[in-house]
Amino acid sequence: LQAYERRFPTCPLIPMFVASDTVSEYKSEDEAIHVIERRCKLDIDAPRLLKKIAGVDYVYFVQKNSLNRRERTLHIEAYNETFSNRVIINEHCCYTVHPDNEDWTCFEQSASLDIKSFFGFESTVEKIAMKQYTSNIKKGKEIIEYYLKQLEEEGITFIPRWTPPVACKLESSTSHARRPVSPAINIPDSATKEGLNNKEVLNTSSSPSEPTAGTPDDKLDADYIKRYLGDLTPMQESCLIRLRQWLQETHKGKIPKDEHILRFLRARDFNIDKAREILCQSLTWRKQHQVDYILDTWNPPQVLQDYYAGGWHHHDKDGRPLYVLRLGQMDTKGLVRALGEEALLRYVLSINEEGLRRCEENTKVFGRPISSWTCLVDLEGLNMRHLWRPGVKALLRIIEVVEANYPETLGRLLILRAPRVFPVLWTLVSPFIDDNTRKKFLIYAGNDYQGPGGLLDYIDKEIIPDFLGGECMCEVPEGGLVPKSLYRTAEELENEDIKLWTETIYQSASVFKGAPHEVLIQIVDASSVITWDFDVCKGDIVFNIFHSKRAPQPPKKDSLGAHSITSPGGNNVQLIDKVWQLGRDYSMVESPLICKEGESVQGSHVTRWPGFYILQWKFHSMPACATTNLPRVDDVLASLQVSSHKCKVMYYTEVIGSEDFRGSMTSLESSHSGFSQLSAATTSSSQSHSSSMISR
Repeated sequence: LQAYERRFPTCPLIPMFVASDTVSEYKSEDEAIHVIERRCKLDIDAPRLLKKIAGVDYVYFVQKNSLNRRERTLHIEAYNETFSNRVIINEHCCYTVHPDNEDWTCFEQSASLDIKSFFGFESTVEKIAMKQYTSNIKKGKEIIEYYLKQLEEEGITFIPRWTPPVACKLESSTSHARRPVSPAINIPDSATKEGLNNKEVLNTSSSPSEPTAGTPDDKLDADYIKRYLGDLTPMQESCLIRLRQWLQETHKGKIPKDEHILRFLRARDFNIDKAREILCQSLTWRKQHQVDYILDTWNPPQVLQDYYAGGWHHHDKDGRPLYVLRLGQMDTKGLVRALGEEALLRYVLSINEEGLRRCEENTKVFGRPISSWTCLVDLEGLNMRHLWRPGVKALLRIIEVVEANYPETLGRLLILRAPRVFPVLWTLVSPFIDDNTRKKFLIYAGNDYQGPGGLLDYIDKEIIPDFLGGECMCEVPEGGLVPKSLYRTAEELENEDIKLWTETIYQSASVFKGAPHEVLIQIVDASSVITWDFDVCKGDIVFNIFHSKRAPQPPKKDSLGAHSITSPGGNNVQLIDKVWQLGRDYSMVESPLICKEGESVQGSHVTRWPGFYILQWKFHSMPACATTNLPRVDDVLASLQVSSHKCKVMYYTEVIGSEDFRGSMTSLESSHSGFSQLSAATTSSSQSHSSSMISR
């Protein structure tokens, strides 16, 4: 507490914390209770344009600290005073003594953000708020350690606990021995977690061990690392092996190549938990939208081929594939009006997939690992037309999708001939770009790219495009205005968008506590084979298969038993009526299977009888959480929208005749399975000529 109080009235370690004033203060007579309320002035790290629109330079928060020395607790509450009618922010922190060990300090933190309206920039404000909140949490440890060290330098190493006044002591039948407080502690990074429900146990006697390098049996071949992965420390190599092993155990053969796993590890500074989370989300996304097959199955519309001013152009001096984008010559408004947001997104995904393929080819050609590409963006011609709001919205969404699924693929971004309007576009876009990615940006105004430190430092003179003063003919389309005759109505674009993104055999479902998701399959001929392939996107579930001789009633929202729920994350359908009894009305034909979050499960069941089979995904209640499973601070973004009583699954089921079934009874090898083409060890099978009787 002594260290914490030194943060006021201002703190040099928190640049955004400009000043604070005490609004009110209360102390009880015995000094056990101390409540102080402050008004804090903050300089939020927000784009200057946004501050101008909002009409403020600073925002004010009210913070109330309630210290109870008798109970040994400190509660901190904060809420925003500025824009309180547009944005509602509430934060609560609590320090307590662990009930089982007085030398442990428990820390709990929660926050909520509700943006009602903000001049049309609600999404940008949300991103800024989340980024600022995460940054503040990360600095919490650094700040408290700074002031603890300051106290030690002043000779303050012991502060006695609060004891009742002398009069109270005489009345007490037992004396209270004074004990020294816990010494200053070192909070290991691996023990911290971020989240909206962020709980930490700070142990002064021991700390979680740091990850150790892999044993000799776990090491990768040195030549393989040098040839395909680049320089790795023993710790980084160990992280790669451990994450790959986890994927092998949970994803059953659908393992991405080491180069791809390494990208996600690098994007999260080799934090395995963080890398595993975003990698699993990306693999599920690729599978759901069939991204692996986009280069083979999707042909860009002619409008894109004619007016999208971008294309691949040789390679840079480091051997990275070079992509040239003449953004200033591109009619973004016309492309969005003619094609819609989804078609543009899909085209950008195909460009990224082509980039991954070219990286593999260049790795073979140059004999060294090349895992990223260079992008050259020419902004000559950029004007206010490019700031058309739907176009900027499409750009922001594209950036968000690419950042999440193609991390560490951009080696360098060269922005040339940036006009005066560029800072406005950069102000809108930059909050959505990862900090590590922003460090790779090089921006040149006018003809600065022709001087020292310019284009020739990164690209050979022989391949500089002709439109930049080079001698190499560039085949990138020149762009130009899209004819308005090609524009389509909002209804036409909406239908096209649905068509683009529903080209998937997988369905999504939400599973709630007390509300499983169930799929009905009717079997006419015995000895048919029910196959399934599903991913557990969120939470833990139990998978069951039941058989009934009679059909369940169609789900009705107003029925007392079976019902159906629609949610943004997928449907929830319940078929088994509450009055049905297991063993009388229906029977279990397979043992329940517990599936953890992130797992991919494929399987099959040979039916013994005709009738109705029900596949069920049920919420799996976890036992009480151990102290080692506390949420991390780095998960704060995801935690804002996570409910502990909701799971998500993405599934595909099919019924095929036994004579057409390829594979064992425990693994699905149907050609319909969406195995990722990023896999280097995917189980393959010949084309299945199955005759599906029923497909759900």
